[in-house]
Amino acid sequence: QVKLAESGGGPVQAGGSLRLSCVISGDIYKINDVSWYRRAPGKQRELVASLSSGGMVNYIESVKGRFTISRDNAKNTVFLAMNTLKPEDTAVYFCNADAQVSQNYEYNYWGHGTQVTVSS
Repeated sequence: QVKLAESGGGPVQAGGSLRLSCVISGDIYKINDVSWYRRAPGKQRELVASLSSGGMVNYIESVKGRFTISRDNAKNTVFLAMNTLKPEDTAVYFCNADAQVSQNYEYNYWGHGTQVTVSS
């Protein structure tokens, strides 16, 4: 069983910074693409940033230049560094990963989310 556990969320004032972490644990053969999503109050979940196993990175336009996704493969951990936070970044942030449990089987996994609240 593979589990994703996010941490690092919390309240912060506009202009501040937070660093989210996502530890991926369990019977893992290989972690491939990883992503961060968020769901703001009253809105649908959206993809914030993604990082492929090959190092390709993508961000939604609204966070470009402010957020950075990274990974520590040795520790099976994914990070999202968030700078110059804005009230509109307030959301529950979810970690997502494509992980292989064997050479031939890959599944998609979600964490439970961590709340980020940015006050003006």
